[in-house]
Amino acid sequence: MKYRPHNYQQYAADFILDHPVCCLMLDMGLGKTVITLSALWELALDRFDIGKILVIAPKRVATDTWPKELQKWEHLTGLTASLVTGSQKQREDALARPAFLYIINRENVSWLVQNHRWDFDTVVIDELSSFKSNKAERFKAMKKVRPLVNRVIGLTGTPAPNSLLDLWPQMYLLDMGQRLGRFITGYRERFFKPDKRNREIIYSYKPREGAEKAIYSLISDICISMKAVDYLDMPECIYNRVEVEMNRKERKIYDDFCRDMVVQIGEEELDAVSAGALSNKLLQMANGAVYNSDRKVIPIHDRKLDALEDLVEAANGKPLLVAYWYKHDLSRIRERFPQARCIDTSKDITDWNAGKIPLALIHPASAGHGLNLQEGGCTIVWFGLTWSLELYQQLNARLWRQGQKHTVVIHHIITKDTHDEDVMKALENKDMRQSSLIEAVRARIGG
Repeated sequence: MKYRPHNYQQYAADFILDHPVCCLMLDMGLGKTVITLSALWELALDRFDIGKILVIAPKRVATDTWPKELQKWEHLTGLTASLVTGSQKQREDALARPAFLYIINRENVSWLVQNHRWDFDTVVIDELSSFKSNKAERFKAMKKVRPLVNRVIGLTGTPAPNSLLDLWPQMYLLDMGQRLGRFITGYRERFFKPDKRNREIIYSYKPREGAEKAIYSLISDICISMKAVDYLDMPECIYNRVEVEMNRKERKIYDDFCRDMVVQIGEEELDAVSAGALSNKLLQMANGAVYNSDRKVIPIHDRKLDALEDLVEAANGKPLLVAYWYKHDLSRIRERFPQARCIDTSKDITDWNAGKIPLALIHPASAGHGLNLQEGGCTIVWFGLTWSLELYQQLNARLWRQGQKHTVVIHHIITKDTHDEDVMKALENKDMRQSSLIEAVRARIGG
C-alpha cells in the first residue's frame, strides 16, 4: 500500500529525524508505528546515520503490529526485521539473523541486556509508559545500557496516566536525567510534597503548585504531543451506561460484606484483610462472582450476564468486543455464550477484522496497546471495569481510531449502588490515584 502521510505525520517523522532523543506523545490512532518506521527507513537506508535498531514493545504489539506495518507499506521495502520472541533458542537465532530492526517484547529486555553483547545504536520504546517504574527490572536493564545508545525514540499515548511521578523513569531513559534530574528522589523533592502519610511513612505525593507546567516546560524540547481529534476526522464516540440492580438477597450479601469486610455465603466465608482487598472483592461481587481465600469461585448473581445477553440480542449479529477483567468473568461469559471467542493470537485479530467473530472477548491488560481492531466492529462492552485509566483509554482506542468508518459505542455494564460507580466516576474524572480507590472504599464502609 502506498503511504500518503498526513501533514502531522510528516511533521512527527521530521521531529524524529531532527532529534536524536525524542518522545512522540501521540493520541491513539494517529499512526505512531508507521511514522517511526518511515523515519527509521530514512535514517538507516537514505542517510546511513544508524545501524542496528532495537524496538521494544508489548508482546502482542511486537509480534503483530510492527511486522504487519512493515509488510503493509511499500515505502518501507528494504527495512528488514527480526522478531526476537519465543524460546531462548528462537530468540538467540533471531538475534543472529542480519536485519536492521530487532523487535523484542518488553518482558525479555532484562534477558537481552544480561545475555547479549549490546550492539544497538538506536532504541525505540513503544508504549514508553510501561517503563514508568524505576524499580522494575526492565527499567534497570535499560538504564544500564542507555549510555551505549545514540538515538532513543519513545512512543506513548498516555505518558502520565496516573501520576506525574511516572514521568521521571520514562524521561531518564531518553536523556539520562538531563531535564528532570539524575535521581527520582531529587525530582520528587523538587516538584512534589507529601500527601497521605502516617507519621514518618509517606504513602503518596501531590504536585507542588505550578509543578505540572514546570515539568512539561522542561521536557518540551524533546517531546511533541498531538490529539487525534485535532488532526483526524474521527467518528463520533458515544459512551453509554447499562445499569443492572441486585435483588434483595444479593444486595444484603454485598452490603454486609461492604460493612463488615466478612460475610457468610452458603457454606463459604468470605473476608477482606485491607481496603485494597475489599475494593477488589467488591468489584468482583458487582460483576457477579467472587474468589474466596482458596481461589474458589462463589457465584453471587447473573445480572451483568443478563444485560450482556440483551446487548448481544440487540446487536443482531453486529460484532461486539467485550472487555472482561477477572478470570471468573471470562468463564461465566463463555458458559453463557459458547460462541464467544477470545482475541489472543494474530489469527484471532485477522478473523475479527474480517468480520468472522460476532462476539469477541478481550482482556485490557493483554490487548490494550497498539492493536488495530477498528475494521472488525464499532461496539465495545465493558463487562467489568478497571482502575487503570491507561488500559481503559487504550482499549477503547482499538476501535475509536483512524480507519473506523462507523460511530463507536462504548457500553459500561454498571451494577447500581456498588463500587462499579466509584470506578466509573474516577474514569470520567481521570482521577486514577491509589488514594481515590482507598477513599471510595472508606466512603462505602463508613470510614
